[in-house]
Amino acid sequence: MRILLAEPRGFCAGVVRAIEIVERALTLHGAPVYVRHEIVHNRHVVEDLRAKGAVFVNELDEVPEGALTIFSAHGVARVVEKLASDRSLDVLDATCPLVTKVHVEGRRYARDGRAVILIGHDGHPEVEGTLGQIDGEVHLVADAADVAALPIPADRKVAYVTQTTLSVDDTKDVIEAIKARFADVVGPGTRDICYATQNRQAAVRDLAKVCDVVLVVGAANSSNSNRLREIAEECGARAFLIADAGALTNAMVTGARNVGLTAGASAPEWLVEEVIAALRALGAGDVAPLPGITEDVSFRLPSRLQAAE
Repeated sequence: MRILLAEPRGFCAGVVRAIEIVERALTLHGAPVYVRHEIVHNRHVVEDLRAKGAVFVNELDEVPEGALTIFSAHGVARVVEKLASDRSLDVLDATCPLVTKVHVEGRRYARDGRAVILIGHDGHPEVEGTLGQIDGEVHLVADAADVAALPIPADRKVAYVTQTTLSVDDTKDVIEAIKARFADVVGPGTRDICYATQNRQAAVRDLAKVCDVVLVVGAANSSNSNRLREIAEECGARAFLIADAGALTNAMVTGARNVGLTAGASAPEWLVEEVIAALRALGAGDVAPLPGITEDVSFRLPSRLQAAE
């Protein structure tokens, strides 16, 4: 049994930045540092930061007044920003810059008098934050059927934006449905799609073409990790989403000659390495990367954290 590794996989630049913001805040200010919701969707990352002194809360009323508080990579609604201001919280915003870009675009479209259509998954933290960042008429859709049911006149000027963990392929049918229903439609170009989502999905497609089984390391509540598993299945491979090596079973890889391994954008590389060790314990031999896109994207930290090099 051979192991083939997707390239790229694992942490994206937005996740790296968010985790580094928490770690540098702890270095500069000491514990505790409060974080609203999971900084990223991965239990292992959260537990590691908790052990270093981060305190994760569901809502800001759990944070002592004036305390250092970090918003997660998924972004927050304006009402959350106002509550933080009202409670004099010292805020560091770890929102992924690509998510912030969606917020800015959505607000611009709304100011232009357009009804904004957000393509995304109901209940996802990023979607909740984006909906709460756009002033004006905004509607959430997940598929073409939702577009057909929108309570918007066909002659209304509309615009669309997308959840960043969706790729060009994920949104193509929905965008086509929007353009078919409305006469005046604008939206971001494909250059605005999250590079990490697109690259990881392309890599898992390549993996599924040559592997019997594809394992995706990621959390059950990670949208991008679940989509990687779905894509591998759509491409004909048996595919499993596993949180870590402890979730791997012999039955998952029985009879496989080539096992593909990738990781969602919130999964650290050490989890992948532990899965490789577990596969070797089940009889795997060679480990080789499958050639793919090399990423060199990085995002700047807030200026007040630059000193914690």
